[in-house]
This record gives sequence, structure tokens and C-alpha cells, in this order.
Amino acid sequence: MFYNVEQMKKYLGEFEELVLSMVTILGDEAYGKSIVHKIAESLSRRVSLSAVHVTLYRLEDKGLVRSHHGQATAKRGGRRKRLFQISNTGKSMLRDMQSQRLKVWELLPTLKFS
Repeated sequence: MFYNVEQMKKYLGEFEELVLSMVTILGDEAYGKSIVHKIAESLSRRVSLSAVHVTLYRLEDKGLVRSHHGQATAKRGGRRKRLFQISNTGKSMLRDMQSQRLKVWELLPTLKFS
């Protein structure tokens, strides 16, 4: 099955979903490095900062997040953080993905490990 660009914007890969979820969880503190740390802390999963940045920009291109620059701080050598927040479209996307995932899990037979 082939999709055009507009159709592809409606789908997220696993890592995009993870980063979008972390933006939502972190709220006003969502920026690249905080997302990397939250993923490591919550899931014991190592991800690169550059992979997170690329994904954030892709999510922004899709209209799922928006960004703005925070205040410059001495701790960061006068540099400003680029902060991200989920958009209404992003919230809708997460709700749809949650619903789809729950439907799939309900279709699975009870898993028994022996």
C-alpha cells in the first residue's frame, strides 16, 4: 500500500509516538535533553539527543508540536533552550493512537507465560 505525503502525516512511528508522549508528560520542561533523560529514567532506554531533535522537528513539521525559545541562562552559557509543547492536533493524534493500541491489545488472547 502506498501513501501520499498528507496520508503519511497521519501516522507515527514508534519513536515519534514515544517522543510526542514525552513532550506531553514533561509539559513546560519539554526540550531535547529533558526528553532523553525522561526516556532513560522511565524506560531504561538509551536514545541519542540528535535522534530526539530530528524527531521533534519532524513532529513540528507535522503540526503535532510547536516550539519556542526559553530564556538564556548562565548555566547554558547564555544559550536558550528550544522548548516544545504538544498541539491540539498532537493531543488528538495521541488519543487516536491510544485507542488503536487498546483495540489491538483487546484482540490478543490472554498471554500465558509458563
